[in-house]
Amino acid sequence: MDTIDRLRKKLAHYDRRVIAAGTLTKSAVLIPITKRTEGLELLFTKRTDRVEHHKGQISFPGGACDPAETTPAETALRESQEEIGLPPSAVALLGAMDDIRTPSGFIVTPVVGYIETLPTLHLNDEEVAEVVFVPLEKFFDEGVRRSKFREVEGKTTEVFFYDVWKEPVWGATALFVKRLVDLLRSPEYSS
Repeated sequence: MDTIDRLRKKLAHYDRRVIAAGTLTKSAVLIPITKRTEGLELLFTKRTDRVEHHKGQISFPGGACDPAETTPAETALRESQEEIGLPPSAVALLGAMDDIRTPSGFIVTPVVGYIETLPTLHLNDEEVAEVVFVPLEKFFDEGVRRSKFREVEGKTTEVFFYDVWKEPVWGATALFVKRLVDLLRSPEYSS
């Protein structure tokens, strides 16, 4: 069974943790897995220095939920279209993983999607400086992952970093990648 089919099956049976937003801002990101010449790659964006949050960071496309949106997938797909011109029709949704709370005041739901044929992208140059592709298999190499413990809102938190590009993938984005890799490494679901 190939990686995408295994991931689809695992996410279909995944009991994800949902965090109530309360006064925090609900948001979602798309974790785009693309089929490329060299194999499967994760698509990241490098944010501009003009965005309100997470300036210059490597991230997945995403943002705050609109009031009319009823699912994190709607938000992730809309934001991906707005940020990089990725049409929702190009994305096969595989499922969602655990919500996280960020120190910047967001509850973020990661939505995993597969893009078999990547269309031409059109970047919103106010939000996205560039698109970065990293082979998925690189994230399985323990040598590229490191972590640091930081004090965040009075709690000690482990912050992950992946040294897979000229700048590290870190923070919430790295945590989402780690959880994706952990899910792919987990034993197969059997019914």
